[in-house]
Amino acid sequence: MVVAGAVFDRGRLLAARRSAPPELAGRWELPGGKVEPGESGEQALVRELREELGIETEPLERVPGQWPLKPGYVLRVWTARLVSGVPAPLQDHDELRWLGLDESDSVDWLEQDRPAVAEAVRRLR
Repeated sequence: MVVAGAVFDRGRLLAARRSAPPELAGRWELPGGKVEPGESGEQALVRELREELGIETEPLERVPGQWPLKPGYVLRVWTARLVSGVPAPLQDHDELRWLGLDESDSVDWLEQDRPAVAEAVRRLR
């Protein structure tokens, strides 16, 4: 399983632009990563956001559904609140952007992130 966070702060959603692998570079995603053995989805999300962006977050609720990735992997998304830190693209990303809820369609999201972004934004309006 791969987890991602729809991280919100002051009515804005955090978007991360991929720098690798080449077939995904330049596209935008909700940040996150793979669940390690023994971790819950929420625990993995907190760890991944700390490692990738240098922030502390609190998972709030799981966005309904899951989306297929490469064979053997599915994406699950949680809404999350920024607790502390200033996000920085430390791993796998070259740019971050805070998007207002009305700007959520202004970046070129990866296909599997689009339905999760739409649902997260809908829930937070």
